[in-house]
Amino acid sequence: MTTNSTSAVRYLPRIGLLILLCMAALLAYTHRDALDAKGIMQAVQSAGVFAPLAFMAIYAAATVAFVPGSVLTLAGGALFGPLAGTFYSLTGATIGATLAFLAGRHLGLDRLRARLGGRAAQIIEGVEREDWRFVALVRLVPLVPFNLLNYALGLTRIRLIRYVVTSYVAMLPGAFAYTYLGYAGREAAAGNSGLIQKGLLALALLAAVALLPRLIQRIRKTKAPEPDKLLAAELKERLDQGPDDIAVLDVRSLKDYAGSGGHIPNARNIPLAELSARLGELSCYRNRPLAVVCNTNRMSGQAVVLLRDAGFRQVILIEDGMAGWNRQGFVTENT
Repeated sequence: MTTNSTSAVRYLPRIGLLILLCMAALLAYTHRDALDAKGIMQAVQSAGVFAPLAFMAIYAAATVAFVPGSVLTLAGGALFGPLAGTFYSLTGATIGATLAFLAGRHLGLDRLRARLGGRAAQIIEGVEREDWRFVALVRLVPLVPFNLLNYALGLTRIRLIRYVVTSYVAMLPGAFAYTYLGYAGREAAAGNSGLIQKGLLALALLAAVALLPRLIQRIRKTKAPEPDKLLAAELKERLDQGPDDIAVLDVRSLKDYAGSGGHIPNARNIPLAELSARLGELSCYRNRPLAVVCNTNRMSGQAVVLLRDAGFRQVILIEDGMAGWNRQGFVTENT
């Protein structure tokens, strides 16, 4: 067998999986009119004692096939009540999300990832740095459609167990709210007592879920802790202790770095505008002290925030910048 033939055979399972997923999505789209709460409830009830398993299996398959889950969650509340319905809906959704996540990885999205560059690669790296926190955020705040996100996260190196556990926990508030709404609708149709209280509670739960995105954004915008700071004179003392004690990153433009103001000896120059794209050049400093210097605190402060968000643990702001260094009369170098 030739090399080309061997390569083609190796890709057959992936091609087969892709065709299967496309067929499932197409089938779900062509039968979308039948995927209403009434039809789902009839199909599940016909399973008898296996109704919970049938419901979870339908939910998982629907998630893989890009079918919106809100109708299924409402049906779960009407069929099983608020507590059991939440459990079955949440479990089915998580199973489906996990299958989509694994399918994304098996389809070779890692190869696509390797070919990505520029902004796309930076986004993926940012997601990986956030890890489970990103999963929690997008489950609570639906920035990207749920079904698409499951496949897209296959591009990342987020560990499967963290993906599954975080998804399950973070989807719980929304699942319970929609399940209770389905339960309240069933009670209303049956004319049971306590309708007003159940309806108000359903509305309150939906309102709480609707307010979650704003709450999450407010929490994320909470002021970050102040960075460690040094004056130029203190930096000089640290540098005198040896080259391994602290490194210096100068984020001025190349023109300023090589200009008449000079620069700190052995400082590394990466202009602020290029820093995001050149973080890989500083990987050896992720766990070492890295002092950031510029002409102004505003620019060096932006660099400090960027570096800390990228996972650099010991970033230090030189508070008085190059002006303080030159004011002290310390030696500078000119290129």
